[in-house]
Amino acid sequence: MVSQDQRRRQLAREKFLRQQQRREGARRRAHTRNAVIGAALAVVVAGGAASYAAGAFDADKKKDTAGSEPSASPTTKAPDPCEKAAPGEVKKLSYKKEPALTVDKSASYTMKLGTTCGDIDIALNAKDAPRTVNSFDFLLGKGYLDHTKCHRLTTAGIFVLQCGDPEGSGMGGPGYTIPDENLKDSRLKGNVYPAGTVAMANQYNGQTKEGRDTGGSQFFLVYQDSQLPPDYTPFGTISDSGMKVLKKIADAGENTGQGDGGPNATVVIDKATVTKS
Repeated sequence: MVSQDQRRRQLAREKFLRQQQRREGARRRAHTRNAVIGAALAVVVAGGAASYAAGAFDADKKKDTAGSEPSASPTTKAPDPCEKAAPGEVKKLSYKKEPALTVDKSASYTMKLGTTCGDIDIALNAKDAPRTVNSFDFLLGKGYLDHTKCHRLTTAGIFVLQCGDPEGSGMGGPGYTIPDENLKDSRLKGNVYPAGTVAMANQYNGQTKEGRDTGGSQFFLVYQDSQLPPDYTPFGTISDSGMKVLKKIADAGENTGQGDGGPNATVVIDKATVTKS
């Protein structure tokens, strides 16, 4: 017999799938190339697991609430735990093609997100995801993510903060796409992206098998183990101190009361850098 909890989870999955289908139609009509995590992260868990269209998923769209009953609308909004953003404006940058591969696959790289909520340090995996790391090294060197907002937080089904869109809408990207990498990472066991993982969003549709190699600049930070198929390039690991910052953001909740919306915390990346050591 199907339990009430299982039924609620199934209804949530079906609702998210309908939302994703509507988003996909809108993207196609608008000819938006990076609607998921290149433009937003679209995660589809086949067989009724979780479906995410987020550039992690899609920013301004409802994220998947698969695997969990949507939470009730909050009666009060959690206080913003973050500071005021540094002065400055997002640079409007776009490039016609992926930058030439210049990263050293044998070297160590760290991406630092200096956010209004605290610093998030990420150890990058240049060995197994060289083109992804190379892209961020290039973009951040141009100031691409400076002053951008992390536009999406999911608190049901999957547990991620999505960033990397200069538009802040879930539809933005760098003008080029990069291939999927490192999808056989040994850490992605049982279709789970473990807490601390940083991965790319993309336009892949697990049902139609379309949308491979559509990563852009949008990525998601996993703050709690999240059930997702291994379709999203894992390319970094968040430091312990960074996880504390991420937890603070997650604890403030999201603004729809449905488990998928903008973070209540004002998460702005004041400065993002990649360093080699």
